[in-house]
Formats: sequence, C-alpha cells, structure tokens
Amino acid sequence: MRRREFVTLFGGTAVAWPLAVRAQQPAMSVVGFLSSRAPGENEAILVAFRRGLKEVGYVEGQNVTVEYRWADNQYDRLPALAADLVGRQVAVIVSNGPPIMVAKAATSTIPIVFAVGFDPLTFGLVTSLSRPSGNLTGVSILDVEIGPKRLELVHELIPTATVVALLVNPATPAAEVIAGDVRAAARAYGLQLHVLHAASDSDFDTAFASVAQLQAGALIIGGDPFFTSRSRQLGEMTFARGVPAIYEFREFAAAGGLISYGTSLADAYRQVGIYTGRILKGEKPSDLPVQQATKVELILNLKTAKAFGITVPISLLGRADEVIE
Repeated sequence: MRRREFVTLFGGTAVAWPLAVRAQQPAMSVVGFLSSRAPGENEAILVAFRRGLKEVGYVEGQNVTVEYRWADNQYDRLPALAADLVGRQVAVIVSNGPPIMVAKAATSTIPIVFAVGFDPLTFGLVTSLSRPSGNLTGVSILDVEIGPKRLELVHELIPTATVVALLVNPATPAAEVIAGDVRAAARAYGLQLHVLHAASDSDFDTAFASVAQLQAGALIIGGDPFFTSRSRQLGEMTFARGVPAIYEFREFAAAGGLISYGTSLADAYRQVGIYTGRILKGEKPSDLPVQQATKVELILNLKTAKAFGITVPISLLGRADEVIE
C-alpha cells in the first residue's frame, strides 16, 4: 500500500469513528418548562426544580435538556408557547398556575407535571388525587385554601380594621374562587370586603389608590404567579404607601410587607423536579399521586409594624416562623 493511500484510509477512519460513537450515544431527554413569568423571575424555583431532578439522577445539560418558554406575564402568549413545546415533542411539560390550563388544552398525550395553588380536582386537572387520570400530576400548593386564613391573621393583627381590600388577578383561573372564599370569611368576621383587580404593573397604582379611597385598614393579596413575580415590588409599595398587607412569600415581608403566610415554594418545586425525573425514567403520571405541599411559613415584619403603629399580639409572635426586626 502506498503511503498516500494509507494516510487517506487512516484519515477516513479517524473521522468516521467518532461519528459512529456519537450515533450510538442516546439523545438527551427534553423537558419543556412553561411559565407565565419573565426570565430571571423564577430563579429560586428553578434551583429547587433542578435539585429535585438531580435527586433522581438528572442534571440539566448533562443527561437532560430543559426548553424554557416565558410569557413575560402576558397570558395571551401562553397558547402559542404551549403549542411550540408540543410541536417539539418534549418528553414532559412542567408548569404552574394559569399556564397549566393552557398546557392541558394543548396536549392529552405528553405528560404534564404541575404546581398549582388551586384545587386540581375543582378545576378538572385530575379526577383523583390518589390516582390521577390522563397525562397530568404534580403538586397542589396551599394557596387558595388559605386565603381565609390570611384574612384571619390580618383581623387578629389589626382588629380595628373593619374595611379590608382583596387584590386578585382577574386573568388567573382561581380569581373567583379566591374572592368567594375570602368574602365568606369576611362576612363571618363582620368585615366589609372590597375586591380589587390588577393584571399588569400599571394596574398597581390604580389598586392602591382604591385602597386609600375606600379607607381600607388592610390589604390581602391573592395568590397569583404574576403577583409572586412582583413580591418584592409589592412589599416595597405597601410599605411606602402605609398599607398593612399580607401575601404568600417571605420576599414580600422582607421587602417591607407587614406579614406573609404561605407555602414553601422551594419544597413544592423540588417535588415537581422529582416527579419529572421519575416520568423520564418511565413512570406514568396516572401512577403518581398528586402531592399536597403542607409546609407553610408565617413571617412578621416588626419594623413595618412599628412604622405603622401596630402592636403585634404576643400570641401571633409566638406562632411566627420568622420575625424580621
């Protein structure tokens, strides 16, 4: 064999060999992550989600790819984003809140893992919590159910407030349920409740102006992904405008909100990650019971209470998981 022929043959083998090896490597599974929020607003949630994936053997970028679709808090963009993920034939779709209803409408075959703050039975996501039918399962976060509890806490903290406002996002599927439950609780306490709406940043000024006009003694912020993405902003606004308010998460209280009471999202999204990994390994959504996130956190901002001239009852202080001073 001539030297030139040898070099040509060797070179061809050297090129073909890695291609053959690559062809034998299994393609990474692809997970679609559908969110109503904007990029960067979900970092803590994503950290918890990735932790759950890792617990069952999946590391993003190594053996699983995650395709993120962000609606930038524009809910009308969700159907197109969901359709894109379905068209790409992702292995699993992960979502929360309002996008879940859109994802469910987009596919009946691709497994969907959800984290929702409303009853998945009431909204038809599943037919059974213990044995979900169809292609959905996930984690139910205590949110809508504890709306009346937030009113109870506000009433205990500010018993002189006879007029209370409730802020909801009318674009979320649970808005009417949230309003109905809190309205019933307000009647039980003999309080007057006004329901206010906000679906965008520009609506906040109008809502807070209404709180002042109504002379509401306290504000309850209903659970919603859009509000959650604005937790810090809302905490700062309530403090700057002197509005005693309660919302779900610590970030709200840390930013100046008076009180927060809600589920630990980190715990919930870790479980979402675990379920996603288990489905990637071959388990069916119908065999994975809907988990109930039961860990709730009560956080009080004493600095804000002092600025507002509110004396926090000892009984409430004793029940707090954290006191910010």
